[in-house]
Amino acid sequence: MDIRFLGHACFELSEGDTRVVVDPFLKPNNPAAPVTADEVEPTHILLTHGHTDHFADLVGLAKRTGAHCVAMVEIADWLAGQGIEALSDPNLGGTVEFDWGWVKLVQAWHTNTIQLEGIVIGTPAGLVINIGGTTVYHLGDTCLFSDLKLIAERTPVDVALIPIGGHYTMDRHDAAVAAGFVGAGTVIPMHYNTFPPIETDAAAFKADVESKTGSQVVVLEPGESHTV
Repeated sequence: MDIRFLGHACFELSEGDTRVVVDPFLKPNNPAAPVTADEVEPTHILLTHGHTDHFADLVGLAKRTGAHCVAMVEIADWLAGQGIEALSDPNLGGTVEFDWGWVKLVQAWHTNTIQLEGIVIGTPAGLVINIGGTTVYHLGDTCLFSDLKLIAERTPVDVALIPIGGHYTMDRHDAAVAAGFVGAGTVIPMHYNTFPPIETDAAAFKADVESKTGSQVVVLEPGESHTV
């Protein structure tokens, strides 16, 4: 499986004909993104929550491509009202199955609004995604909490995508503890350096995690990929 970092918390997970985009926030909305929404062709779109820096390009991208969207039930209902028909609407703990694998919504400690309309809606989520037998855990926007360990115990994680920027999520110090809780073979940092409030030192995060856990940290620049 190929994991391409599209900046901030947006990733494209690809295997064969399957292309899963998580939290579409792309150029020009995302100053760190290497591509626009017209330059990606997802078969599926997964969403952690409705903040603009995760959601800005979802509606247009879904309508253009017909990609199947998975979002928390309240957001899925809102998307249906925008004319998106290919939808799954789980709540926390719910699993949606596809021919390529599955995605399960798990808790994330954060807030959730559709900022485009100022609507407070539902709760945020993390995403445990299995594609072709490889499990990727996108933690979403979250602070540190101990049940990260329980989530990973229930479903062992191969690759963890962890926010490290602080201010709106956990910082790199808490993220290093989170990496230890999850215990993935590979950790990829996200949600940092896009804007001044979340600037941080990814190299220091890598050194901290690799000195204290058995995980390898892969720091990707926007546009770069890692193959699992």
